[in-house]
Amino acid sequence: MLEVQVIASGSDGNCTVIQLDDEAIMIDAGLSYSKTHKLLEREGVDESAIKALLVTHEHADHVNGVGPIARKLGIPVYCNPATLGSFNPGSVDFSIIQTLQRFRIGNFDILPLPTLHDAADPCAFTVSAGGKNILVATDTGRFTFPLRQALEDADFAIVEANYDNRMLHEGPYPEPLKRRIAGDHGHMCNADSAREIKNTALKPDRTIFLGHLSKHNNTPDIARDTVAEYTGIKRYKIDCLEFLGDTRTVTVSR
Repeated sequence: MLEVQVIASGSDGNCTVIQLDDEAIMIDAGLSYSKTHKLLEREGVDESAIKALLVTHEHADHVNGVGPIARKLGIPVYCNPATLGSFNPGSVDFSIIQTLQRFRIGNFDILPLPTLHDAADPCAFTVSAGGKNILVATDTGRFTFPLRQALEDADFAIVEANYDNRMLHEGPYPEPLKRRIAGDHGHMCNADSAREIKNTALKPDRTIFLGHLSKHNNTPDIARDTVAEYTGIKRYKIDCLEFLGDTRTVTVSR
């Protein structure tokens, strides 16, 4: 059985686990080990199944727990050289990867994809396992061409829907921060995410999960409503985490 466990997604921390039978990989670790452990336990994830920790970029909400979790689980950390040079997780085993170069971990075929974000060398990951394709694509100001291709091929996709335009521009953030968030190397708004989802809708049974929702500039209801209205996807078919500490397990194939 192929499952995706969304453990955390947002500015307070990010972590996703992809599991095929008795093997799993973790993408990002923005929470402490103790918090991650509790959330994994809630979703029924056996930590001994996790074989590696992949890092998309060095921002704190993606790497705060990388060192402690990698040491506690005894697993290697996979990231590109620029990301490795931009944070210090302490003593851990590293495996260096390169954007747009495939690599394997057990039964998982993984391809890092370029994103546009204000980090050293940020990436998304598409993971192929059990005959299905899973895309984890957050923290990007817009979709690159490889990301669009991956979204077309995805059976399950976590897609950035960080902010609502009106909420951001009418909200309390200072103007420089608003420009950073809305820029090409910031984050994607609900409408832009909806546009990418609609333009790549080649698989009618594809599952969309909205990720990295801002707790100040978005709400789950607004994000789902915007994407549903623009794409024509039924609202109940669009999922996201509802609140801090919420988690989700999605079965991609049995």
